[in-house]
Parts: sequence; structure tokens; C-alpha cells
Amino acid sequence: MNELSFLINLQQYRTPLLDSFFVFVTHLGDAGLVWSALTLALAARKSTRKEALTMALSLIICAVFTNLILKPLVARPRPFTRVDGLTLLVSPPADYSFPSGHTAASFAAAAALCIHDSRLTVPALLLSLLIAFSRLYLFVHYPSDILAGMLAGSLSALLAKGLINLASLIHLHRFF
Repeated sequence: MNELSFLINLQQYRTPLLDSFFVFVTHLGDAGLVWSALTLALAARKSTRKEALTMALSLIICAVFTNLILKPLVARPRPFTRVDGLTLLVSPPADYSFPSGHTAASFAAAAALCIHDSRLTVPALLLSLLIAFSRLYLFVHYPSDILAGMLAGSLSALLAKGLINLASLIHLHRFF
């Protein structure tokens, strides 16, 4: 089964309750706002500022890599553009499909929390998975877009932590 067939088959499970739930969940990931809000909340407490710094840097790296580099480079049309008569439950995104920015930001945040062994890791990962699945359910991403977003986000968190460690080694930590 190819990716488009998978998405078409997934549409048979749509119900009004699931439609409302996944529209709500996907909007939590819009522009990474839920993750930015969590970052600010963590930054407000001295004990979680390192997590906040890693999340913030991870989200920035991820946004640049996915939205400014990969999406225009790959230029993959969204799946809904390939199916006539499909009713979208969200406004059609205007940018390209690969990779999923919602998923990438979600996994950048969750991976940053995981790196710090935060008690918020499991809830963040569960929300990340729900946001990722919502993008499939809503027919705005292919499964490979989701997998690439998961990878891009996770790698962004690792790079962010590496850069923070490097800054610490060269005594830039006084600025953080």
C-alpha cells in the first residue's frame, strides 16, 4: 500500500467526535505555540531553565531546518492536492508537505525534555504523537512527512544540547 492509499483508507475511520478531537489537537501544534508556551513556563523557574534553553534552541534549529531549508528544497505537494472531492477539516496549508513542521516542532520539544530527563517527557511525547497522527488524519501530510518530522525534531534537540554543551565548555554559559 502506498502512502496516498494509506491516507485514503484512514478516512473511513472519520467520525464527528474524532474530527473535532484531531482538529483541536492539530491546532495545539500550530506554529509551535504550545511548545513555545511550555518553554516560557520552564524559563520562569530557575530549576528548569536549562530545559527551557534546550527547548528554545531546539525549536529554532528545527524551524530553520524544516521550514526554511527542507520544505522548499523538497517541494513536495500536500496529499490533499492529489485527491478530488476531499473535504478538509482545516484550512489548507499553503506551504509544502515534507517534512511535517507540526511533528518536527513537537519532537524537538519532547526530545529536549527527554535529554534533560524531565518529568514532562512522557506527556510531551504523547502530545507529540497525537499531533503527528492528527496531521495524517486531517490528510495534510504523508506518513513519510511525519517520520521525517520526528527525525528532524529529535536531531534538532540533540544539536541544541551539543551547542549548549560546547558553549559551556568555552565559558559562554555566563550568558545563559
